[in-house]
This record gives sequence, C-alpha cells and structure tokens, in this order.
Amino acid sequence: MKKETTTRLNKFIASSGFCSRRKADEYIEGGLVKVNGKVISELGFQVSKKDKVMVEGKLIKPESLTYIRYYKPAGYITTASDENGRKTIYDALPDEVKSLRPVGRLDKDSTGLLIMTNDGDLINRLSHPALKVPKVYRVCAEGKLNLNDLEVMERGIEIEEGKIAYAYAQIIEFEGRNSVLEVVLYQGLNRQIRKMLDFLGHPVISLKRMSVGPIDLSGLKKGQFKYLKPKQIQELKNYLGKLEKLEENKLSK
Repeated sequence: MKKETTTRLNKFIASSGFCSRRKADEYIEGGLVKVNGKVISELGFQVSKKDKVMVEGKLIKPESLTYIRYYKPAGYITTASDENGRKTIYDALPDEVKSLRPVGRLDKDSTGLLIMTNDGDLINRLSHPALKVPKVYRVCAEGKLNLNDLEVMERGIEIEEGKIAYAYAQIIEFEGRNSVLEVVLYQGLNRQIRKMLDFLGHPVISLKRMSVGPIDLSGLKKGQFKYLKPKQIQELKNYLGKLEKLEENKLSK
C-alpha cells in the first residue's frame, strides 16, 4: 500500500498563500492551528492532503503554486486596485495570472522585472530585509554624474526623515548630457533611486529593473510574461537558501 505523502505543517499553511512559513510558525506556537479538530503546537508536525487544517477558524487549502516573470511597461501601478482610477498591472495582465501577487513594486513610470507568484513563503523570503536580495536597475539620469556622486550613494542619503538609502552604482556611459547607470539595491524603500538622484541634482529620466537575484528579463518583451521553469524556481530557492545560511552564520557569531 502506497504511503501517504506528508509535509511540515508550516509549509502546508504557507503553500496556501495564507502567510509565510515564519508567520505560520507563530500561529502554530500561539495555539491557533488545528489539524482534524485538534490544536497542534508542534512546529515539525506532518500533515497530508487528507487532513483538515484550520488557522484561526479558517480552512486552509494549498494552491497549485505558480511563478511568472513579467516585464512591466510604464504607465501602470503595481497594486490590485487604485482609488484614483489609475491603471494597474492587473489591467494589463490576462485572467490566468491575475491571482498572483508581485514581489515588491515598481512605480508608475518605471519598467522592468516583476516576479509574481501565489507562493506566500517565497514572497516573504524575497522581500525579507535581512537577506538583502540584490535588485539591479538600468537608470538614465539628467546630467553627468561623477565618482563623488557614486560614493555619496554608497555611503547613504537620507531620503526621508530617519530613512537612509544606500545604493551601489556605476556609470555605464554618457548619452549626450545624460548619464546611464547600473544601480544595485539591497533595500526596498519607496522610489528610492529617484529620491537619491533627486538629492544629487540628477533627476531620473528612465528606470528599468533588470534582475532580482538570479532571475532577469532575458527573453521578455515589454508587457510580456513567462512562467518560470522548474529549473529557474529551484535556482531561485537555492539562491535564497544560501543567503539565509549566510545570515544565520552572522547571527551565530
């Protein structure tokens, strides 16, 4: 007789999109999770698809996990709806992927890579500030930046009261009177690059996100999306696993 496949309770909950694994652990430890009517507080508890899992009285049903790369065009905001009636990425995306959530945001005028998924655990891992997942941008800015400007960006700029933004940038080329930069962020502050370059007196003309960790825009046209291949998904998860291990090693020292 074939043995029933089981998975850890926190992963089962996260795979539903209800929350991240870490948040699921908090629910479990708080006595807010029931399996087949019984409160479970053991983090390593195993469940199968036949088990009835409830969190705070809500039935948990794992979804089929989907992952896409989307080349966001300009003119759309990265939210599900907007009270001011602005167009959102969901107005441009087909119905088959409208249930997916973006990892991070790009402002209305920016273009480039969005990773979108219904995997709540992956969203949390990619967004966690401690992991410092690198995001690479191609930026065209007014005027000619110099090495001193780049050093100021690396040392940090206070873009709002109490908020210091950091970026690693290099000049790729000059286009007439403007500068083309490659900018790498390890933070996710609102309009961070635009505010930093405004501070330096070099407003952004165009901004495109090229990559997030090992996932990039290659093979995508503006407005197009593609499903991540199993190999890409595994590569991304392995990459995050390495970052998490590095963070754990730092904390243990």
